[in-house]
Amino acid sequence: MTEQPEVQPTPATGGQVAAPPGGRLLAAAKRGAELALWARVGLQRRVEPGLRRVVRSWPSPVHRPVPTSVAPTAVLSSPADWQRAVAEARTLRLPLHHDRPKNWDALGAVAAVLSLADDGSRTARVMDAGSARYSSVLPWLRLFGLGSAPESLVGINLEFGEPVHRDGVTFRYGDVTATGLAAGSLDAITCMSVIEHGVPVEGFLAESARVLRPGGVLCVSTDYDQAPPDTTGLEAYGTPVRIFGPDDIRELVATADRHGLELVGDLAGALSHAERPVHWKRVGLDYTFILLTFRRR
Repeated sequence: MTEQPEVQPTPATGGQVAAPPGGRLLAAAKRGAELALWARVGLQRRVEPGLRRVVRSWPSPVHRPVPTSVAPTAVLSSPADWQRAVAEARTLRLPLHHDRPKNWDALGAVAAVLSLADDGSRTARVMDAGSARYSSVLPWLRLFGLGSAPESLVGINLEFGEPVHRDGVTFRYGDVTATGLAAGSLDAITCMSVIEHGVPVEGFLAESARVLRPGGVLCVSTDYDQAPPDTTGLEAYGTPVRIFGPDDIRELVATADRHGLELVGDLAGALSHAERPVHWKRVGLDYTFILLTFRRR
C-alpha cells in the first residue's frame, strides 16, 4: 500500500530502522489514529472504576467477559463473521479498528491470550510482533486488565526507534526473528497480518518458540485464500504481495510443529471459506484472513 520505505538511523540500537511507509499524509493519519485510540483507552481506564461504584453490574477489567465469537484457529469465511466480531467488541466496550475485518482476528487473538495464556490474574506477559501503535490487540488487552507490571505488554517493529510508552504498553524497535528476549520469558505472542510482508517465517516461528514459556501461546493471522489470486508484479511495504494458500498454511503448521509449537484447533475446518470478505483497494485483490493459534510444548 506504499512506496519503498526510507531508512533512518536507530538511536536505540545504532542500526537502521525502516521509516513508516506510505508518505507523510498516511503517517499523519496513523499518528492521529494512534493518539485517539490511546486517549480513549486511558479515559476508559480512569472512568470505569467510578462507573462500577454507581452501576454494580459494570464488570471490572479482570471480570470483563472473554470474547467467544472467534475460535483460536479459524478462517474469516464471510462478512457475517467479522460483523459478529465487531458487535461483540462493541458489547465489550473495545475501541474498534477502522478497517472492520481486522477486528475479527484481533478479537480471536485476544480471546486466545486470555483463555489459554493467562491464569485469570491478568498478569500474562505478551508481545505483539510487527506491532502498530494504532492496532487493536495491545490496547484491548490493556482494557482487560493486563499490563500492570512494567514491560509486560510490548509491541516490536522494525519501524520503531526510541521506545514509546502508551498507558502501560511499550512500543520499541525489534526484529521478530531476533527479539533479544530471554528464553521462556513470554506467556503469549500475537502477530496480526505481518508474516505476509516478507517475514522469514521459519525464523519467526523458531524465535517465538524460544521466547515462549512451555504452555505459552502464539497467535498468528495472515492474508489467505483457498485459491490465491495472482499477485505477480504487485508490491506493498517494499516486498512482493503474498496471499497464503492451503499448502502454505500446512507448511507453516508443520514448520511450527518442528519447533515445538502445536496447533490449537482443527486446521481442516479453517482452510475453506464461502466468500472473500476482505478487499485490498490499492492492489485490487479480494481474499480473506486466517487465524492460527499454537501452544508451546
